[in-house]
Amino acid sequence: MPPERAGRGAKPSPSWRCAPRWCLPCRWSLAAIPNGECVTLLFILYTLYFRKRTLYIIYAFALLEGMVYGFGLWWFMYLYVWTILWAVVTLLGRRPRPALFWAVTAAFFGLCYGFLCALPYFLMGGWTLAFSWWVAGIPFDLAHCGF
Repeated sequence: MPPERAGRGAKPSPSWRCAPRWCLPCRWSLAAIPNGECVTLLFILYTLYFRKRTLYIIYAFALLEGMVYGFGLWWFMYLYVWTILWAVVTLLGRRPRPALFWAVTAAFFGLCYGFLCALPYFLMGGWTLAFSWWVAGIPFDLAHCGF
């Protein structure tokens, strides 16, 4: 149960500070699997449990990814794409939902991921560049979704 819901006198757990440490190794452990991805699951679980503190986790994870892989355009995408997932889960997580609901939410997010990442390309090269970049990534979005 999240500390905010635990009742009077419950103190927040400092374990949220360790959460970014789990995202990167989890991602590395699945690197051999094409489009193996567990970060969405972790961010959904973190958002349901830690609420607003998940934003610290998201940005710490993005910073660690940037330090390991370099800061490119993809890094800025991470900042807003994971924040959008946090916002969606925050809005939908106001009442208890079954695990299947969150699995469908993660699958839908996997399908939308390429579209969300194409937005900077729209600003750089217009509709044609963004659309072609998005369409080229649809097979990877389908793999992220689990199809």
